[in-house]
Amino acid sequence: MGRSEVDFDLPSSLKSHPGFRRLFSPGKMTVGLMFPIEPLYGHLFPRMIEEIRLAKAAEDAGFGALWFRDVPLHDPNFKNIGQIFDTWIWLTTIAAHTNQIALCTGALVLPLRHPIHTAKAAASLDILSGGRFVAGMASGDREIEYPAFKIDYDKRGELFREHVAYYEHMLKEHFVEFENGYGHLKDADLIPKPQSERIPLLVVGEARQKVEWTAAHADGWAMYFREPEVQRERVQMWKDACHSAGVSVFKPFVQGLNLDLVEDADATPEPINGGWKVGSKHLLEKLKACEAAGVNHTFIYCWDCNRPTHDIIEELTETILPHFPVDTSVPTRSMKAFDPDSGS
Repeated sequence: MGRSEVDFDLPSSLKSHPGFRRLFSPGKMTVGLMFPIEPLYGHLFPRMIEEIRLAKAAEDAGFGALWFRDVPLHDPNFKNIGQIFDTWIWLTTIAAHTNQIALCTGALVLPLRHPIHTAKAAASLDILSGGRFVAGMASGDREIEYPAFKIDYDKRGELFREHVAYYEHMLKEHFVEFENGYGHLKDADLIPKPQSERIPLLVVGEARQKVEWTAAHADGWAMYFREPEVQRERVQMWKDACHSAGVSVFKPFVQGLNLDLVEDADATPEPINGGWKVGSKHLLEKLKACEAAGVNHTFIYCWDCNRPTHDIIEELTETILPHFPVDTSVPTRSMKAFDPDSGS
């Protein structure tokens, strides 16, 4: 079984990373929001008009992170298309309008991108955001997208592993010679290199990998919602996989939560797809149970809620966030420290 996560320290390469530190501490949980923040009110396409203002409000309220989807094409078989805008452009826009909140992808679909593009964008955002970027990555599940990119859907698990390997080499090493299915790199280097010693990498979903591979190669694991008593088993699976992989540092467990927060604070939980319809009092009990089960961060999406967004954020700020504070001990970095000659 291995030791409790509270017995493990943070990875040395991430102790000074503002985004990782804001979100993750052994034995504790923080709360974030996923775009679009505003409920959909039954519409397929989010309006996005108020999202920048809402992002700033979420930061001021004390949420740990904002989460960004990666949905390149509209697939009618799926009812949600994310925040509509290109992931990297939207990330950069929100980074320019916020100062402290972590910026997380949930998740970049790696097989549909080239690792050089991913690495250059990630390193650039790391610098421009002051070290707030946390890279959530997945293999993707929208089969209709793959022929458009001339990618074999059945090979997405293999491509995911190759992409991660190429991406990591590009970020860490100078003028490395490397070859896999994405190409042959020789006598050329990626610029810029990130200012962070390491950009945190979370695998989102299973990504068609064994959990032991994820434990060995990722800095954390993000999974779908489950009731706390069931999620506890998945958390234990994660801890066991980390132990089997010889991991001796803290690696967080993340979950998503679909929340329909009703006005009646005493309303008991009703299951909905991916979460609960519930009042704030019982929501707090449920989230405390998630924390006790070993969940280190929960990102909330309120797409099915019928209340004004301001009311939702205000109630969560007053009733939930004080119980799940973020770590603000590591400030974001200044661009003044960026040296383009060394990338550090």
